[in-house]
Amino acid sequence: MAARRCCPECFDDRGLRRSIIPSLLPVRGDCDFCRAVDVDLVEPGQLADLFGVLVSAYEPDPDGKLLVEWMKEDWQLFPHSRMEEAHAKDLLGEILDDGEIVRKPFSPSATFKSVGLLQWETLRDELMYKNRYFLDETLDTDRLNELLGHLPADELPNEWYRARIQTEGVAYGIDKMGAPPRRFATHGRANPPGIPYLYLGSVPETAVAEVRPHTGEIACVANFTIADPLNAVDLRNPRKLVSPFLLADPGAIGQLRADIPFLERLGEELTRPVLPQGAAIDYLLSQYLCEFIKKSGRDGVVYRSSVSEGMNLALFNPSKAIGGAVELYRISRVSVKVDRA
Repeated sequence: MAARRCCPECFDDRGLRRSIIPSLLPVRGDCDFCRAVDVDLVEPGQLADLFGVLVSAYEPDPDGKLLVEWMKEDWQLFPHSRMEEAHAKDLLGEILDDGEIVRKPFSPSATFKSVGLLQWETLRDELMYKNRYFLDETLDTDRLNELLGHLPADELPNEWYRARIQTEGVAYGIDKMGAPPRRFATHGRANPPGIPYLYLGSVPETAVAEVRPHTGEIACVANFTIADPLNAVDLRNPRKLVSPFLLADPGAIGQLRADIPFLERLGEELTRPVLPQGAAIDYLLSQYLCEFIKKSGRDGVVYRSSVSEGMNLALFNPSKAIGGAVELYRISRVSVKVDRA
């Protein structure tokens, strides 16, 4: 009987998909576990060392959960859309060559704690309400930079969009669709006043939604092309984007797991809705974060849109985007969803 083979779709992990499995001389075919068609295939045992290190970050615990459950929860491995839990346990048991370990309860090692989230909340209070430029509270910036290195914004589209609401019945030319002049750059989600960034949406609908239009208005939407690869941070879904398999030891994996909530909190800073009257204060933390990302040598930050299904890019150097054509869009309907306060 031929050995069964698995594929990147079984795990949906960036590190396995982009670097590890391609390095294992895979063959092409149909996956025996998730049923993906015409994909790279490897024998499960080829991943034994990698998964052995990952499992070492967990400890047996009679009150814990199965390893497959932790891997789904902590790293979003074995996606529900492809791998039922029974199939995931079958695959993990074959990888580890141990059908019993996948039936035993575990918990994450209690050794690893994160101070980043607590530091951020303390810094948030000081920056918003106590001190603005000379701060008493500090972050472990070396660790923060290291963590952001796990979130490269790759596989981004080359074409992005910016919208402006048409005024006085005259469409804006492409020369008016870039970042505003410095003197007119007000508080933004990523930029402090006077320091203009270029805010772009991944699709026209996202760009239009971000300017909060009203029904009946006309939006001018310009497309921008970014030719060179961007060195940007992607904060849309840190738990999904980090790959434990790119780390060499259980300690590093355990610490990364502990720090993921901190990264998720940073992503929330860039996504949560802010009322215009509170923007000058409420944007301070996301501006601080983006200033740190820019200072670390990166070109921008990618984040979820709070008003559409697309994604946004805050580009620190607007000259990296080349403007193209401007098209007009009529706002036919604006949806409002309410929750009881």
